[in-house]
Formats: sequence, C-alpha cells, structure tokens
Amino acid sequence: MPHAICKSAAKVQKINELTKYFKNIFMDNPTFYHILPSGIRIVHRWTDSEVCYIGIMIGAGTRDEDARVSGMAHYIEHCVFKGAYTPDGKHLSARDIIRQVEDVGGEINAYTTKEETTYYAAVPKAYVRRGMQVITNMVFRPTFEKKETDKEVQVIWDEIESYNDSPSELIYDDFESLIFQGNPLAQPILGTKKSLKHISSSPKIATQWRNENYREDRMVIFCQGNIDAKAFVHIVEKALLHRDGITHDAPLPRLCPQVSAGQELSYKKHTHQTHVMMGGGCYELGHDKQLAMYLINNILGGGSLSSRLNLSLREQYGLVYTVESQYTPLSDCGYWNIYFACEPEHKQECIDRCMSELRQLCAKPLSANQFKHALQQIHGQMAISAENRENNALAMAKQMLYFGCAPTWKQTYEKLQNLTPDMLWEVANQVYQPDQINLLTYE
Repeated sequence: MPHAICKSAAKVQKINELTKYFKNIFMDNPTFYHILPSGIRIVHRWTDSEVCYIGIMIGAGTRDEDARVSGMAHYIEHCVFKGAYTPDGKHLSARDIIRQVEDVGGEINAYTTKEETTYYAAVPKAYVRRGMQVITNMVFRPTFEKKETDKEVQVIWDEIESYNDSPSELIYDDFESLIFQGNPLAQPILGTKKSLKHISSSPKIATQWRNENYREDRMVIFCQGNIDAKAFVHIVEKALLHRDGITHDAPLPRLCPQVSAGQELSYKKHTHQTHVMMGGGCYELGHDKQLAMYLINNILGGGSLSSRLNLSLREQYGLVYTVESQYTPLSDCGYWNIYFACEPEHKQECIDRCMSELRQLCAKPLSANQFKHALQQIHGQMAISAENRENNALAMAKQMLYFGCAPTWKQTYEKLQNLTPDMLWEVANQVYQPDQINLLTYE
C-alpha cells in the first residue's frame, strides 16, 4: 500500500515554520534544507566534486534495543543488503543491489552506532537517481528472506569473533558496558550469539523493531556534490513516491543513563600487552561546553603526535606505541576516555603519567601562547579533515539529525575562537576529577 502522507494542518504549519527557520540561519552556508510532508528532512551541500555522496541516516541504533534483541540495529543494517523490492514489485537480490551501484563505478556502504544507522553511497553525478533509488529500496522495501538472513547471521558471528580477537577494539565496548551499566548503551553494537539466534528465528521480529524505530521524523536524507539542490529534492520525492508504508508502533523510550564514576574493572585476556582505558562522564551533543571539551581533548590526546599524552608517554619515556584520548558526545550524555597499551610492568607508571597530565590541565589555565597554538593546530586539522568529503557528508547528516542544521567547519571554528583559556580550565576541573574516573584493564 502506498505510504500515507500526513496532511494535518498543525503538522504542515510546523513544517513551514521549521523550513523558514532553516532558510534564515547560517545565511552564508552553502547548505540547503528541506522537509518533506512525511517529516523526512533533506540536507544538501553543493561542492565542485563530480562524485556525490548520498544516503539516509536514521536515528535508530543499539540504545533502542532491549537485551533480548541486542544487536538488532546492526542485524537489520546487514540484512537489507540481502534483498529488496523495487517500487513496481521486482525482486532485487543481494547481487542486484550491489551491481546497480558498483557497475557504474560507485560504492555502497552502511554502518551502525549506538544511536544511528546509516546507508549511503558514493556515485558519479550522473547516477545519483539510481543510487538514491537503491538506498530507498533497501530502507523501505527489504525482503528479510530467512534463507538469506540466516547466511548473514553467520557473517555477524564471524565479525563478533574477529572483534574478540582485537583487544584494542573490544576494550571500547567493555568500557561502555562499565560506564553505562543498566542502560541499553552498555550493550555491544554487534549483539551476542544468543540474541542473534533469537532475532533471526523469525522475520517478524526484525520487521516489528524496524516498524518501531525506522520513523520518518528520525530520518535525514543527505547529498553532497555537484548537483542542484532542488533537482536532488525531486529525485528523492520520486524515489519515495511509491514506497511501502511503515506502520509505526511505539518505540522503546530512550533512557538517559547515569554514567558510572570511580569504578575499576580488570579482565584476564592473556594478551602480550596490558591494555588500559580510563575516563568518565562528559557533555552531550549540543551542550554549551561541547566545543571547549572538543578542544581540550585535542590538546590532551587528540590525533596529533604533539598531544600532551603522546609527548609524555611515548616521546619522553618510551612507554607506549599508541596513546590517545577521545571525547564521545551522545544525544543526552557523553564520555571521555584515554586508551593505551603497554608492557605489563609499565602499567602503573603509564596510569600515573596520564593522571599527571590531567592534573596539569586542572591546575591552571593555558597561557595565551598555548591557547593560540591550540587554536592554530585545530584550525589546520579541521581544514585537512574537510578534504575527506565522505566524512563531511556523514557529519553533515548527523548535525541535521540532532540540530536541524549543518554549519560548515569554518563556522564551527569561528565558535571555537570565542573560547578562552579560563573556559577550558573550567571544563577540565569539571570533567577530570580523580574520583570520577573509571578504570578498565586487560591483563
């Protein structure tokens, strides 16, 4: 049955108000915003590239699962590649889906996070229509044929085992399990063999979860490339015209977690090195201190070799090969962490030196020269990162999903320039308190 378009006067008025709002913010932003009557948002950014990045980002991920269906979002992400229907009812096999994009030199991909599922493709400009139709077929008309999905369960089981063999990756999951205890955010994205066996026992289980969580008001369709914005909207409207309706059941409510503090946990992994992760709760997406935290994390242990942690643990003392810190903001909470791997006899010294760097950031504000250098460094990093057009398109979609707009990196940097050393000092003293830090080790 064709999708029913909501024509409620109140909803139409709200859509018009939001559209007007989008048009009036970031006037110098080469970004186009549009909302379909169904509530699906469209964001488009013109670039001079003949390659277009297109896709659908859905605000549905691991945290929307209960324990019995842990891994569901990731399972569905895999399974929609195994078969779909076209608008006229033609069946597409997994090979058909891949070839429709790859035969013209394009690439199609997808990923799942704790909060989103994203399907996207990179295609030559001339094939945007084809790529968009393939993606909408997958999202709105998957077949979920059991003989095909059973094959994919085995693939995911192998993925789980591969992950278990990589302590530097697995420790991130275990750390989130530690700090988000009792919340779905603690569950692994891949699920477990037990939960996957339950999920795959009947196509109805996946269909029901999809009906609850693949909601139009949680969807953003995005495009970045050398194609007219209005032409792209027309392509999207045509691709969605005869889509199957998704009967929306009530989704599982998202519960804001109480992030653990001061917890310590150790696992015997029998690895050659000792792997350590330490960290705690932090600011959510959109918090007024998010950018300050972003900058101070870059100083502490961001992607550069001149980060404080790398200069101390690796360059000065030769204790580790890799040490890094990360800041992960989520929609209603966030966390920061430091990760390193070292010889077992160096574990405590590495922890002590990490704590020393945290204390220094808390002890006094950065000097004017240190702050200027930090801004200069992050400006260059952001400019270089902006050359990765795929990541830009995905970041743009995520901004649209949570904030309703997508500022450019230059606009974000302008906001960073409004920060002061005292602001960063305040953040450090709020976030890096010793009694708030959790510690996880693999030994």
